[in-house]
Order: sequence, then C-alpha cells, then structure tokens
Amino acid sequence: MSPKSERCIQQVWKNATEQIAQQLRDETAETDARVLLQHCLDKSHSYLLTWPNKQLSETQNNCFQKALKRRLSGEPIAYIVGYREFWSMPLKVTPATLIPRPETELLVELAITRLSDETLQVLDMGTGSGAIALAIATEKPNCQILASDISDEALIVAKENADSLNIKNVRFIKSDWGNDIPQQKFDLIVSNPPYIEKNDPHLLQGDLRFEPDIALSANSNGLSDLISVIKFSKQRLKSGGTLLLEHGFDQHRAVADMFEEHGFSNINNWQDIFGNIRVSGGTSI
Repeated sequence: MSPKSERCIQQVWKNATEQIAQQLRDETAETDARVLLQHCLDKSHSYLLTWPNKQLSETQNNCFQKALKRRLSGEPIAYIVGYREFWSMPLKVTPATLIPRPETELLVELAITRLSDETLQVLDMGTGSGAIALAIATEKPNCQILASDISDEALIVAKENADSLNIKNVRFIKSDWGNDIPQQKFDLIVSNPPYIEKNDPHLLQGDLRFEPDIALSANSNGLSDLISVIKFSKQRLKSGGTLLLEHGFDQHRAVADMFEEHGFSNINNWQDIFGNIRVSGGTSI
C-alpha cells in the first residue's frame, strides 16, 4: 500500500478502528475513530462517507494521530474533541466537568413532566457542564433555573454552554450543596451528585480515571452528598414541590429510606434506559 493511500479517509478510519478495538477492546471503536476524524477534518459523517479516498493534509493527519494517541491511552472521546451531545445539545466538556451520559436524560424527562408552562423556580445542584439545567431550560423557557456547583472551573464551562446555546433563563452560582443559595423556595430541585464510594475500584477504570473525582465519589458508601441534597431540599422546597435525584443502581433502597426519614411523601423510583433504577424522587409535605 502506498503512503498516499494510507492517508486517505477510508484507510485512516479503518486503521484507527482496528487499533482502538485491539488496545481498548472498545465496542464503539469505529464510532470513536469517526468522531476523531470529523473533529480533525471539521467535517460531517456524510462527508467521510462521500469522500472515502480524500487525502488528509499534513496538518489534519498530525491532529488525528495526536487525538488517536490520546484515545489509545484511554482518554474519553468527549475530552479529546471537547464536547458531548446531551438532549440534542452540543455541550462543551473539560476535565473539570463530568461527561454527560445518556442515562441522565431520564432525570430531565422526569423533571419536565413535573413542570407546567408557568414561571416556576427550579434548582439544579451540582450542575457540572450545565447539562441538566440547560436541557430543562430549553423545554421550559418560562421557568427560572438556578444552577449551582462548588467548582469554579465547571461553572465557567456551564456558563459558556448557556451562552453558546443562547439560553437566558439559567443563572449560575457557586455553592457547596446549599451554602450561599439565595433564601427562596423552589418548585423543583434536581441533582446528579457524586454517589460512587470513595474506594470503589471502578474509579480506576475506563473514562472514570479521567473525570474529576469531586464529581464522582462521596463518603458514607457514596451517600453523603445525596444526604446533603435531601436535607437541603426538605427546607427549601415549596409545599408540594419535588426532589429528583440520580444515584447508583444499587442505592435506591437507601435513598428511599432517606427520603422517608426526612418527611417526603410520594416516594418513587424509575429505571434508566438500561433497566437500572437510577432516579428516585419525593414530594415535600
């Protein structure tokens, strides 16, 4: 095979797919290679399919080889290309933010079904890249949403996402699980807090190795931040207001107990797209 043919889109894509599949045993190797190609060529998927024999320039090839090297080290695609799609929104992500995951869209779905088109007050605790708050904002433009996070770096990313999407009904604030939240009551509070146990071996595997520990793990068997959100929400929800929490697949019973202990009613849980119970909710009396 000539050096020229080795640099055409089709061959570069094929070679990268094989390397990723072999080294990472990644079932999405072909997609990973495609996304990296699209990123370095600044082209669409359809372009790659239409022009398979198009040659990569020196600059494009260097970009791709560097990106591929990062992927082969295990670094998540989202951090390499700098974005992840969530709720049909392209969101900027950095190593300061958790990578939004498809299963978290369940939390958004449940939230919007509990919000009317009136001007309601919503709080997103631990917003990260802003994914949950911004998704709710696009569906409920009359709602006023406050999104909080302890990380200055994450808040910068979230604000950039709001600006790039031209979303005006979300306000961001620095807060450590309720500290410095304005003295007001909310109709709905949502949160996807850290819930992995501190010493869980999964933190040393896959994408989790690269994501911020502050957004992943918590004390007390992963329950400490969930407890903080529940306690705060009990005090700051309006009567009849709802708290929705994402949590680990094996934590729903413990979370239900905490809801009950703090006086919530209508306690329920829901399965994500993979059939795991990942969201629990309750109503403030």
